[in-house]
Amino acid sequence: MGFGQGVSGLNAAASNLDVIGNNIANANTVGYKQSAAQFADVYAGTKIGLGVRVNSVVQSFNQGNIEASGRSLDVAITNGNGFFRMTSPEGAVYYSRNGQFQRQEDGRITNMQGLQVTGYPAGVAGGAGVQPQPLVISNAQMEPRATSSITAKFQLDSRATVPTQAFASAPGVPPTSNMFNYSTAINVYDSLGNKQQLMAYFAKSGAAPTVPGGTDWQMYVTDVNGNAVGGAPVTLSFDNAGALQAPGAGAVTLTQPAANGAQAMAMRLDLTGTTQFGADNDVKQLSQNGYTSGSLLGFSVNGDGTITGSYSNEQTKPLGQIVMAAFGNVEGLKPEGDNVWSATGASGQPLLGVAGGSLGTLRSNAVEASNVDLSGQLVNLIVAQRNYQANAQTIKAQDTVMQTLVNL
Repeated sequence: MGFGQGVSGLNAAASNLDVIGNNIANANTVGYKQSAAQFADVYAGTKIGLGVRVNSVVQSFNQGNIEASGRSLDVAITNGNGFFRMTSPEGAVYYSRNGQFQRQEDGRITNMQGLQVTGYPAGVAGGAGVQPQPLVISNAQMEPRATSSITAKFQLDSRATVPTQAFASAPGVPPTSNMFNYSTAINVYDSLGNKQQLMAYFAKSGAAPTVPGGTDWQMYVTDVNGNAVGGAPVTLSFDNAGALQAPGAGAVTLTQPAANGAQAMAMRLDLTGTTQFGADNDVKQLSQNGYTSGSLLGFSVNGDGTITGSYSNEQTKPLGQIVMAAFGNVEGLKPEGDNVWSATGASGQPLLGVAGGSLGTLRSNAVEASNVDLSGQLVNLIVAQRNYQANAQTIKAQDTVMQTLVNL
């Protein structure tokens, strides 16, 4: 007669209580995955068992609830089995479902324990042997972009009369109102990001029209000093329905010489959609693709893991892309504490990719809560407690039986 079965039951029940207690303790831990103790009976060449042992402790990787956080660097993985890939300063690689990140003063993106989030820098596509690297969000000034394209749509008043004086413009001698019918400003940027204002003047032509039965207009373009811009004037030819027929495809090229350290400019002006109706002169559309330099104001994480920066020049640009990892057997991952796991032979090698598909998509301003079912864990706690008490009773019964034998 022995006490081994009862003692093994007490040990197993105590381990189960530890597992349940750990789940309850981490009910509010972001990215935590609840565990369950699995048991196995023990036999050693006898039909009467020798008790029980803890066979393994496994984690459930079901997704937890997605909760809003209000932080742009809080990122949740939704509808997928992917993990964030992170590295320590020493180069060790870890994996996590906890997307509570922060930006260090040198631009690195880390979790709260200092592990660095890895991914692909802006302009670098993953795959083909490209290895992820720690992501860095730089404070560098965004480079300016020179204007190369202008899109404009004007409505010119067909009721207008031909100006009484020929158009003329020179530095210090701007055109007078009797030289044109309508004018508007066009802002463009040179290669250094300096804003330059061009003036467009429209004058109805009294010459024979290019399109029979139609009307011609002259479009003059000058710089802020009054100098004529290269490529102007432009003849706009309308048919008798008010539709623009020339220039061909509605496009011309305006040029500006190099000045003040900036490169020479060549700007394609697309006038497609410009009309001449019996209505007031007006600008229907005016846009261009240049901008000045800008400083970083903030950033956000898109669903595919792309980190997009917002700049003071009202532009955005990608700053990098977070890499994701998946495993053939997630239950084979080794818990390392601090909400991270490491790969093992049982888990298999990480399969790297970007968010999407089975890896899941990313949601900024949100976190994945613990998947602990607190109500279920409290019920399991009661069951484990009863199990512990029952095993204690078997030891007590064995003790009573032995005491009876001793008293014979």
